Parts: sequence; C-alpha cells; structure tokens
Amino acid sequence: MKRARIFGFVFLLLPVASLYGQGDPEVISRIIDEGKHRNQVIRHLEYLCIQIGPRLTGSSNLQRACEWTRDQFKAFGLENAHLEQWGEIPVGFRRGPNQVARMVLPYERTFQFTTRAWSAGTNGLVRGHAVKAPASAEAVEGMKDELKGAWVMMPPGRRGQQPNEALDAALREAGIAGTISPAPGELVITSGSYRGLTWDNLPTDVEVTVRRSDYEAVIGALDAGQQVILEIWAENVWERGPVPVYNVIADIPGTQKPDEMVIVSGHLDSWDGPGSQGTCDNGTGTMVALEAARLLMVSGAKPKRTIRFILWTGEEQGLLGSRAYVEMHRDQLDKISAVLVDDGGTNYSGGLVCIEAMRPMLEKAVAPLNEAFPDMPVTIQVAPSMPRGGGSDHAPFNAVGVPGFFWRETGVANYTYVHHTQHDNIAAAIHPYLFQSSVAAAVTAYNLACADTMLPRQQGG
Repeated sequence: MKRARIFGFVFLLLPVASLYGQGDPEVISRIIDEGKHRNQVIRHLEYLCIQIGPRLTGSSNLQRACEWTRDQFKAFGLENAHLEQWGEIPVGFRRGPNQVARMVLPYERTFQFTTRAWSAGTNGLVRGHAVKAPASAEAVEGMKDELKGAWVMMPPGRRGQQPNEALDAALREAGIAGTISPAPGELVITSGSYRGLTWDNLPTDVEVTVRRSDYEAVIGALDAGQQVILEIWAENVWERGPVPVYNVIADIPGTQKPDEMVIVSGHLDSWDGPGSQGTCDNGTGTMVALEAARLLMVSGAKPKRTIRFILWTGEEQGLLGSRAYVEMHRDQLDKISAVLVDDGGTNYSGGLVCIEAMRPMLEKAVAPLNEAFPDMPVTIQVAPSMPRGGGSDHAPFNAVGVPGFFWRETGVANYTYVHHTQHDNIAAAIHPYLFQSSVAAAVTAYNLACADTMLPRQQGG
C-alpha cells in the first residue's frame, strides 16, 4: 500500500474502491486489474460463436453451448454448476453448413438470404429459373409449364399480409422449387416458430427471403426480358423430438447469507439465419456473465450472499427460460436481491434504471467502475417505478416484484444492424466494451452481494 506525506502527516492511499464499494476493496481492485489486463471474454466469445455457432432453442448447437458453459463454470471453481430443465419443444431444428443463394444468369450475384427457423429447406442445391408470381390462384392455370421447377418471386409486402392459401396451394401443385420474398431493406431478419409442429406435420414449402437489393436485381433482369437462373441450397435439418431445453446455473455461495442471492445473467439461445453466429444477441451478454464469474473466482471473492449465474434459453421464443425459472423457484423469490441481465449487444454497460429507494445502494455498487473506466461512465437513472414489462429476461422478475435490471448499453455499435440479422457475427464484437461489461457485472454483483441489506423493493412489489 502506498503512502503520501503532506504537511508532515502520513496518509494511506487506499484503493479507490474502498471509498465506494460494499465489498472488500482489495478484492474489487483485483477484479478490476484482472478484468482490464487479462480479460478472457473475447476468448470465450470466439469459442462460443466460431466453434459452436448460432444456438437456436432446441438445437444441438444450443445443447453443446449449455454443456460447455456448465463445464466452464465448474472449471472456474463455481459450485452447483448444472443444467436445469425448464421444458421441451416438439421437434429439433438446425441448419447444416450448406447455405447458398445466388444468381448465375444473366450474371453472377451472391445473395444474402434466410429461411425461417423450423421451416423446410431444399433437397441439395436446387437450380431453377426465376419467374414473377402470378396474381391469383386462377392465373396459375395458364402458367403451369412456366412455373414447374421455378423460383417464384413473390411481391413485396406479402409477408405482412394474410396468407393467400389458394395461391400457395396452386403454386405447390404446379411443382415450383420455392418462393422468394424481399426483405424490407438490406437487413435480412430471421424468425420462426415451432408451435403446432410435430414430426408428422413438418412444413414442406420452401420459402426464402433475400436482401431487397438482391430481389430487385432479379426483378430488374426479368423486366429486361432476360432469362434468370438461380441456385439455392438451404440445408435445414429436422431432429426428432421432444427435445428437452435447459437453463445453465452455477453459484458462488454466500459466506453469511447463502440463501439470499444476486443473479447475473444473459440468454444463451439465438436465432440462426445464414451469416449469423449469435454474437451480439446474445453471445456477448452470456460471455460477459461467464467472464464475470471467472474474475470473481480468480480475485478470491467471498461474497456474503450467493452470486448465482444463469444463462437463460428460450428467450427468443418469449422469455421462456426465465419465466419458467420464476415459476419453478417461487419459494426463493423473496431472497433475490437483484437480477442483472446483459442483453443489449456489444456496447458497454452504461447504467441501470431503478426507483429512488434503490439509488444509493446502486450508486455505491457501480462507483468503482467510473474510476476504473472513466471513458465509459456508468450512471444510475431513477424512474417513478420499476417496469412491469420488457423484452428480455429481467421482465418476469419485475412482474412479480423482484428487482430486475437490464444494463443500458452505451457506445458506438448499432444494435439494429445485428439484431436477428445476417450481420450478428464475431466481427461485430467491440473488445474494450466487453472488457468493461464483464468487470461491471462482477463488481456490481459483488458489491450488492456484500451489502448490509438486500436491495430495497418497490412498495407493494
């Protein structure tokens, strides 16, 4: 410890964390040092996104990710690392490596595209001519020869309208290769649903969505009277269900009040469109949580309360994993001080929103971060009440009065560019921001877990 002499008096220069933190200032200083100089969050993220890949709920990729993260928590020395089943889905689905869409005539052009999750793929590489969609089922009759084996270019906006079942049936009977619809712009968004599916009623129609500019290139060539030949290979693989689905859970047990806890979390599942690795939604948040666990362990943290790490799944289908956790652990909800959720992409953790009663404790909890990362300030914003809704895994907790917090992401990254799109890959990750976020999760959780009391709750919550 350094000393300073001023006007003949000797002062101890304590680590800055001791001025603010509820936890041991030496531990906080070690967390910050490790997080700034030997951070492993990118190493975790690269393994998750490159070696495992995107992680659709119920897919074999997601199961691999659950098992790998559980084993990482164990290797770091956390206790009770396990998979907790919250449900099952009727059929499994994954994308194989062959995901190709291109125009080969009248010139070569590679498309950016997707098919919906839990939808039919092609049987190998399917080559066919492009044709504009007929206006009605009746018009199909006069185009049957032209439509057989064709890729049918559907008009813009059709996806948002009521399905034209008669036209779809007529096209199917005509033997088309599949339909191609344009995205609203250059971002190709993947979605989909397994609801209502069984192994005996799997969809068979091939429906492809391409970038607007790719669609317009095809239409332009057709309007010019040119023959257009397309090749598409969408390797979509079905797996027999039911498929069990799990959350990943691991603990740093509390030394004084182990039954009380602070939860650090993010969702491990992702969408899986071609080009996506599930990096920013939400590989970043889950690997921030994983690295926060490592930082706490290597720093020798001994929190008074348990710090529980949870990697949710089923978030993209409606917060299913976190909703199920709330139902399955109702008898523990009054022992949860706070639930921290990182699910906003690759920007840094810029702050939390709370009610006034929570502000002093949260400001103390995050204060060391502003000294450690002065260029990435963390602020506490006061709102009239805690939210009762929301689009991420804090919402089920707030709905039952447990303080749930969604880290406000701040920085230069454009989340819209990657959210459910073909650009959600490892190239989008911003390393310094993720270093800060992992330290923010570790320090904030540690301070809250070491505070004299649990975080105040909204009256009536």
